[in-house]
Amino acid sequence: MNTFLLFAACSSLCTLVGALPSLVVRNISHRGKDVLLAYTAGIMVAASTYGLLPSALKLSNLYVLTAGVLFGTLLLTAMELYIPHTDPSHTEGPEEGKQSLLLVAMLLHNLPEGLSTGISLASGAAETGKLVATAIGLQNIPEGFLVSLFLITRKAGAAKAFLYSLAIAAAEWAASCLGYYFGTELSVLVPYGLAFAGGAMLYVVYKELLPESHGDGNEIPATFAFILGTLTMIGLVDLLG
Repeated sequence: MNTFLLFAACSSLCTLVGALPSLVVRNISHRGKDVLLAYTAGIMVAASTYGLLPSALKLSNLYVLTAGVLFGTLLLTAMELYIPHTDPSHTEGPEEGKQSLLLVAMLLHNLPEGLSTGISLASGAAETGKLVATAIGLQNIPEGFLVSLFLITRKAGAAKAFLYSLAIAAAEWAASCLGYYFGTELSVLVPYGLAFAGGAMLYVVYKELLPESHGDGNEIPATFAFILGTLTMIGLVDLLG
């Protein structure tokens, strides 16, 4: 439990850590944003393919892995289709009255990340849990920075941007607790949960992060950033393994 509390809290609070520089840095180029998003995508892909999915397969079989990945993908698809929200953009952002929709969008992105952390830490595979928590924490830093910067540049104010980041971090931590509960009290669901979390993370990468990072003509630096992000997580896997 102590390990869970430490890693889950640190992973969630990385959103706030990322938001802090945006209070000072008010101008970042499209290329810089694209590079951050692509680096984040590489981290998440490696965490899923080197941590979550192999662990799910080790604890179960290919059928369980397939069911979990498809369920995660279908659930996030349904959330995208039926829950009103707007995604952050590099161009003209939402009007002030639509800022709450941005918060909903980021919550949609962070809930599966919190579940991933909780389920992984409850899985009994300490290395996998720590790896996934570290990966999500690392990707929360640029995500928190970009969301906070997005809000500040849309005249939301530093205080409101910080409160939004705090709400996102709190929601992710709550999702981590839920994932940990399912992983400890309903251990039979752990491989399904790991596969679900892996599928959800891959969905977020392909549906949100990669298209966004390739939207301003910065495909080449974004591609290198994606590869570096992947290598960063592979390096962490090697260190933790």
